[in-house]
Amino acid sequence: MNLKIKNFSKINGTVKAPSSKSYSHRAVILASLAEGKSKLFDVLYSEDVLSSIRACEALGAKIDRKKEIILKGDKSQTVDYLEVYGTGGKLHNISENPSEDMIDLANSGTTLRIMTSVAALSDNEVIFTGDDSLKSRPMGALIDALEGLGVKIESLNDNNKAPLKIYPGYVGGETDILGSISSQFISSILISAPLSEKGVELEVYPEFVSKPYVDMTISILEKFGIAIGEDNYQFHETCKKEHTDCLGVKFNVKPQKYIASDYIVEGDYSSASYLLAATAIAGGYVRVENLFSDSKQGDKFILDILEEMGANVTQFDDYASLRSDGNLKGIDVNLSNAPDLLLTVAVLGAVAEGKTTITGVKHGRLKETDRIDTTCRELEKLGCKLEEFEDGMTIYGQTIGDGKVESHNDHRLAMAFSLLGLKHDVEVENGECFNVSFPNFIELMGEIGIEMELK
Repeated sequence: MNLKIKNFSKINGTVKAPSSKSYSHRAVILASLAEGKSKLFDVLYSEDVLSSIRACEALGAKIDRKKEIILKGDKSQTVDYLEVYGTGGKLHNISENPSEDMIDLANSGTTLRIMTSVAALSDNEVIFTGDDSLKSRPMGALIDALEGLGVKIESLNDNNKAPLKIYPGYVGGETDILGSISSQFISSILISAPLSEKGVELEVYPEFVSKPYVDMTISILEKFGIAIGEDNYQFHETCKKEHTDCLGVKFNVKPQKYIASDYIVEGDYSSASYLLAATAIAGGYVRVENLFSDSKQGDKFILDILEEMGANVTQFDDYASLRSDGNLKGIDVNLSNAPDLLLTVAVLGAVAEGKTTITGVKHGRLKETDRIDTTCRELEKLGCKLEEFEDGMTIYGQTIGDGKVESHNDHRLAMAFSLLGLKHDVEVENGECFNVSFPNFIELMGEIGIEMELK
């Protein structure tokens, strides 16, 4: 189905940001490892998060969507939450034939990366598979790091990619991993490490990209009773401290138990970026609630980016507002700690005046698609002048025209490229994949005055 903007009036409105996909994944998985009942509020029920829910259920957690009525003064309110009865860390693959039956994770890279480590805590084999995109994602760095902790993982196609067969047994000990590939590999080990036999010392080699995502993991681990030790070290003795590219991180995780918790999932800055960017492009005003000023999400950087491009942005304790006249200017920006903003910023750059250069996103080539390549190729279909390089691109603004682009089944590409319809007649083929992370994308765009259609 094709996604496009049908029409829009003056952009104005107040919306609640979708719940964080990253925190939703982690909350479901951590609650499933805890002993006892957790209540998770404001969970994002996207396709990716549903994959995590199914994976946790397959390993013994009992998960149900519930409602309860709460009283606020003389008024009552019905609240939706996810009730999770955890395993207490005692996982068991409930498949009829665990050594052969595969657990399908669809397109969820986060689920695959985090649950690969977690599955080693099961007392029987676990096999994870997924769609063609998921089966194309390299997993070798995580497999190698886990082998150092006594975990045995077999790539069934012998290519260090899914399908992966994880055998029972997680001794722990010392291991290391490159920080330049995927922060989710690091989060995966930190989440599983407390339930290993000996605990884990994990050394992360420079450069450490997307560290805010690991900070997010550590913050939610604390909510479920887990303490993580963290020290910095200099990779080369001759380097000065200010040489952050040579600054390594060592995590120390002792054996611990997860404690059940009631947890509220905060709003997602990466999803909110499309609402904010739409207003910045078209001109108007938007207030996006459920965005917290003290959030550890790296994608909070979108507020700084939009302000630098010419929008008027204000951050409050629990919401952000943006006002724009629709006139944006190009900028130079490093997205090493916020790679999920690549497509949003690329689209902003395409409609802005002047040149926009994006760097630091080499790891974006390992996402649902090679996001550097697909972004450049699709922008070129619209006539955009650009230069591609290994870790980013330079986009010459206001050189695009009308046309069709392809989503490549990448949810972020579909949503970001649909915003070009605010300035041009642009249609995104296979645009329905936004359901992966933002199921009510069309509805929330409608609330601020942008009518979209999927046909």
